[in-house]
Amino acid sequence: MLSQKAKYALKALFVLGEHQGTVPVMIAEIAEKANVPRKFLEQILLEMKRRGIVHSVRGKFGGYVLGRKPEEISFAEVLRVIDGPLALSPCASRTAYRKCDDCDDETTCAIRRVLLNVRDASAEILEHHTLAHALADRKSGRRRKRAD
Repeated sequence: MLSQKAKYALKALFVLGEHQGTVPVMIAEIAEKANVPRKFLEQILLEMKRRGIVHSVRGKFGGYVLGRKPEEISFAEVLRVIDGPLALSPCASRTAYRKCDDCDDETTCAIRRVLLNVRDASAEILEHHTLAHALADRKSGRRRKRAD
């Protein structure tokens, strides 16, 4: 399940994306427009800053801007930064693989096979759905059926 923290991260990125990265947006404005608690948002933005998704700008007119173009920021990257691996089980993860403690044989585990398929399908969609797609969808008021 998508965490509230990940939802807040995506909402904050929508605000920054709407400013097209040209002008830094103060954290108070991001919090207000995204309807996110400011203290929580500070932690989220710091995590995304460490990964280059956003940059901070110091000074009187400082704030946050996107670290890259919206086309280069995938939902998968944001979710991995905020929530960790996309896989539902450590044995199905590509980024944080670990054999399950109670598993007798991974090669014949029916649960793992299904979870690998779920991970692959989810990753395919999330990797190809970018912030740019989400901003375009919001602007047009439509739902995207398939990632481009």
